[in-house]
Amino acid sequence: MTRHRVPEARRPRTYVLLALAAVVALLTGLLAWFGPPSSEDEEVPSAGALPADAATGPVTGGTCAPTATLVPPCGAWWGAYVPYAENGSLKDAVYAFEEKIGRKLDLLYTYHDMSNTELDGQLLTPDEQILGRDRMLMLAWESTVWREPHHAGWTEDQLGWGELASGAYDREIIDPQARRIKAYGKRVFFSFDQEVDARVGDAGTPEEYVAAYRHLHDRFEELGVDNVVWVWTVSGYLAAGKLFERLYPGDDYVDWIGMDQYNYFTCHDTTDWKDFDRSQRPAYDWLRANISAEKPLMAAEFATVPDPADEDRQREWYEEIPEVARTMPQVKALVNWNRAVPGRGCDLTVDDGPGLEGYRKAGQDDWFKQPVPGR
Repeated sequence: MTRHRVPEARRPRTYVLLALAAVVALLTGLLAWFGPPSSEDEEVPSAGALPADAATGPVTGGTCAPTATLVPPCGAWWGAYVPYAENGSLKDAVYAFEEKIGRKLDLLYTYHDMSNTELDGQLLTPDEQILGRDRMLMLAWESTVWREPHHAGWTEDQLGWGELASGAYDREIIDPQARRIKAYGKRVFFSFDQEVDARVGDAGTPEEYVAAYRHLHDRFEELGVDNVVWVWTVSGYLAAGKLFERLYPGDDYVDWIGMDQYNYFTCHDTTDWKDFDRSQRPAYDWLRANISAEKPLMAAEFATVPDPADEDRQREWYEEIPEVARTMPQVKALVNWNRAVPGRGCDLTVDDGPGLEGYRKAGQDDWFKQPVPGR
């Protein structure tokens, strides 16, 4: 924003004071919406140290205040997964993405493995702690060890659900990260093995997954970690519906149900273009009918590839989200996946072009302007 300085001699002092007050108010509003820019002077948490208590913000009040499990009564959260910047900074990547989309994210979704390394296996990294000061975090924790930083080549080694359920990794892996979340204090969304139906076989049986999930949940409780909102996430592809039922840990262990649904079109050799409604509603209806009609749902990953024959189609896909979201009122969070996946024609990003235009417009809708809690 360009500011023009007007000499005081050219207008009455009262007008100058009013103009300054307007500028201050405008800047305050912009900071509240977009968030602070990256700064070398910004206090950075120490790597490896326990997080500082982040539950220090104001308690959100009013009829639209989120519930204890972070459900927004008056609309839905607007979130995204944003890959690290080339300089290795998640903070820089998120600030740059938010500048493009014209708003601050409500919810930032990040992935971690169980390597216990500071790079990928440490929950609540310094960047996450900074970004979490005025955003909510969703930590997706995979029961694997990645072979490349940030899962660059999608290669990994499974630890195994049976071993996790047995408690074999409690002291070495589970307990240190649970203590980090407890020290953080602020509520976080937490997802164990996102898209679990795709991991059956490599990681174990459905029964072993349920045992591992419950063990992780119970271990957190034993350690006094009470600031976790538990999200159970499946792909949402209904051919695996019977498998979803076997993988569900139970209502006592789940706060939110997540689904990852895309319009792949040219990606993965598909040819059927699904608009936003067709890409999301079948899984939404099935999960409510067969798993839980009471739990809030999260579109934990969503995106579309462009149509090479019609560049406006991608923009329109995103633009229709607010209207469709209102017809699926149990979907209380929508989290864009802003990363290309392996394969030709699989660019799911909204970094530029019509896709960015549509996503940016959707994010300005009042349905996605909910009061974000400070604790």
